[in-house]
Amino acid sequence: MAAPEEGNQTSITEFILLGFGTLPKLQILRFLLFLVIYITTMAGNILIMVLVVTDEHLHTPIYFFLGNLSCLETCYASTILLRMLASLLTGDRTISVSGCITQYYFFSSLLATECLLLSVMSYDRYVAICQLLHYERVMNMGACVQMAARAWASGVLYAALHTGNTFAVSFCRGNKVDQFFCDIPQLLKLTCSDSNLTEKGVILFSVGLALCCFVFITVSYVQIISTVLGIPSEQGRHKAFSTCLPHLTVLSLLVFTGCFAYLKPLSSSTSWLDLVVAVFYSVLPPVMNPIICSMRNKEIKASLWKLTGWRLSTKD
Repeated sequence: MAAPEEGNQTSITEFILLGFGTLPKLQILRFLLFLVIYITTMAGNILIMVLVVTDEHLHTPIYFFLGNLSCLETCYASTILLRMLASLLTGDRTISVSGCITQYYFFSSLLATECLLLSVMSYDRYVAICQLLHYERVMNMGACVQMAARAWASGVLYAALHTGNTFAVSFCRGNKVDQFFCDIPQLLKLTCSDSNLTEKGVILFSVGLALCCFVFITVSYVQIISTVLGIPSEQGRHKAFSTCLPHLTVLSLLVFTGCFAYLKPLSSSTSWLDLVVAVFYSVLPPVMNPIICSMRNKEIKASLWKLTGWRLSTKD
């Protein structure tokens, strides 16, 4: 590879991902840890998709969106973890420029789509709990398909804008990325100081979009909670809370860790905190979806027992 020259982007043909590159004695341990996370993520989310498709009792709007979310999480995990696992196993930390562009395109597209899907799911819960009489009319299957399609399409368009602006600039400060995947904050450290103003504007737009999703979901859940507190049945309150709070938990993790990573001032070196925060918004959400959004759900568990031939216990 030719050495990068000041102001010359074409000399860079690959990036070196430095994240988790230290302490080689722990390389195998890291590989096994992330391999377990990847297998758990794929198994859990694929199982949810199978249940949603095969069990007619789950052919409802909330499970339709949950199936979309699980499909998204399998792609999301593969985008980051497969490349990381290969790097940990082989010790090769290089990635081509085209590979870096592709990885970040899918990462940003899926991340944006996830925020929008979680927002749509909160709206579904709002209508189901606060506007119950209008639920079948508002959340019919045609409307659900349109909402999901718009969320996916918006993610694709957002990623095209975001990725195009990032990789249109000149990388004149070397090719070493202080992260375990191609992430914008660390890539910006390699660009010329006067060439990334547009991309910083896109980052602010991205953070604003994430915060808007968070505010929308929070407002929806505030209204949901106020309605739920008026439900006389304790079982009814528990069911309403169990379908709402996990979504807010996942989005909170995405928004707050993502904002921390994208808004904090760029430093010349990456601390372990930066790597941990990146794990929180790029690796953990896909594995958390089947754990806190689904497996604690009684309908999902009943469908699982039915699929495996087991009998659901009468106890919660």
